[in-house]
Amino acid sequence: MVDKDTVRRSYDDLAETYAAERSEAGRGKDILDHFLRLLPKSASVLDAGCGQGTPVLRQLNASAIAAGLDFSRSQLDLATENAPHASLIQGDMTNLPVQDGMFDAITAYHSLIHIPLEEHQAVINEFVRVLRPNGRLLLAERPDEWSGSNSDWLGTGVEMQWNIAGAEATREQLRNAGLIIVDEWEITETFAGDDEQVVFFSTQLDT
Repeated sequence: MVDKDTVRRSYDDLAETYAAERSEAGRGKDILDHFLRLLPKSASVLDAGCGQGTPVLRQLNASAIAAGLDFSRSQLDLATENAPHASLIQGDMTNLPVQDGMFDAITAYHSLIHIPLEEHQAVINEFVRVLRPNGRLLLAERPDEWSGSNSDWLGTGVEMQWNIAGAEATREQLRNAGLIIVDEWEITETFAGDDEQVVFFSTQLDT
């Protein structure tokens, strides 16, 4: 089971290393471009689990009114440099510190996988709470359910933990929250020299 405080401290400790490994290229960027074209002009977009601000928050910052949320202070310090015009919020995705109906859209790349499995539905429900009518969510998950940890992640001597619900469970959670799945892609991304299978869900609030 994931301990969120352990994950937060780990991202604080390895912020620079993680930033160096995260690529700004790849199909995930193309999917984000497609998603952004669906949004209204001057859309307000929250990047939930924005990390160091690359690649997603930086891209949002260029074409939308962007806000980034993360629970790692060190990651947000880097995001200040990488997406200087974005609003930054430190907080937990299970209890977003923002008002109802604040955003036209939300992106969540590689962030839900660090939340305890029993809280995944609560996170998606929170996303829906802060979306405006007809709001959209772009969420990245892994295809298969898996939970585990690595005591020496990225060769840093720092432990990282994951709770991956898998695509099937995530589809159900999205629908339970009142979201319609508009598009779905399974792609291969490269991180730290390894290929990873990622499933992207583009959804819209059913209002």
